[in-house]
Amino acid sequence: MHGEQTRRAIAAQPDWLAQVPTDRRFPEGARLLFTGCGTSFHAAQTGVTESGGAAVGALELVLRPDRDADLLVLVSHEGETPLTLEAARAWSGPRWLVTGKADGPIAELCDEVVVCTPEIEASWCHTASYTCAVAAIAVLLGEDVSWLPAAVEEALAGDLPLVGAQERFLVAGAGRELATAHEAVLKLREGAWVAAEAYETEQLLHGYLAAVDESVRAFILEGEGRAAERAAAAVGALRELGCDATLVPTRHPVVDIVLFQRLAVRIAELRGREPDRIRRDDPRWAAAAAAAEADNAA
Repeated sequence: MHGEQTRRAIAAQPDWLAQVPTDRRFPEGARLLFTGCGTSFHAAQTGVTESGGAAVGALELVLRPDRDADLLVLVSHEGETPLTLEAARAWSGPRWLVTGKADGPIAELCDEVVVCTPEIEASWCHTASYTCAVAAIAVLLGEDVSWLPAAVEEALAGDLPLVGAQERFLVAGAGRELATAHEAVLKLREGAWVAAEAYETEQLLHGYLAAVDESVRAFILEGEGRAAERAAAAVGALRELGCDATLVPTRHPVVDIVLFQRLAVRIAELRGREPDRIRRDDPRWAAAAAAAEADNAA
């Protein structure tokens, strides 16, 4: 079956989320800076809205490590991501790590290590490790996450939106939903191998519409307040262009991403694609990944 490991991880999320540690909090009043790469960076971004802190990609932090913050929060699936390790080394202050593994090169540099998953996720199309990292960050910020396992269980049983033969996808969101938009697009790209783009809702409405038409399948994350109003406007604009656009109700980043995890696997199944190894079982994509990592190994 296509995506067996990814499917297993998606289904395990309620159980894994129930095991996220709840015994620690970030130091009160600390100015937080979050960082990571890929899916881990998207998880890191979810901490910004509630904390009033900031998030920056690991390479950007390496390029400019002098930041106005008291504590660096690193997110890394196995605690070995090369650029995240480089960012940790560049940072001169206290460091905390949110990860799936208690030891490793990044953990060695950190004052606190929060292991947020009961095991290392086997699929390279990370799902459960993402939601657990997001939940762990929420706990560290003082949020009650006890309701999330049941909410994710509901999301796993919900209907999936219909998708046609489109190879172009668009996901937009604002505020706390922006990180979800980026993670949703990453799942669609690496899991289903479709061309997908993420936008902040208002940015989508300022010029980017010129390259959108009926060949694009769009999802707009609703959000709240003014964000919800602009989300509705975005859906209206997209439909005027003949675009199949869905307004997606939102509850929490942990819950909202589940639809896109499932959708990526479903599209992969329908189109005969394998999400588990994010295409790196193909020699071309394996060579591309090796070329990208050559600098890290030097």
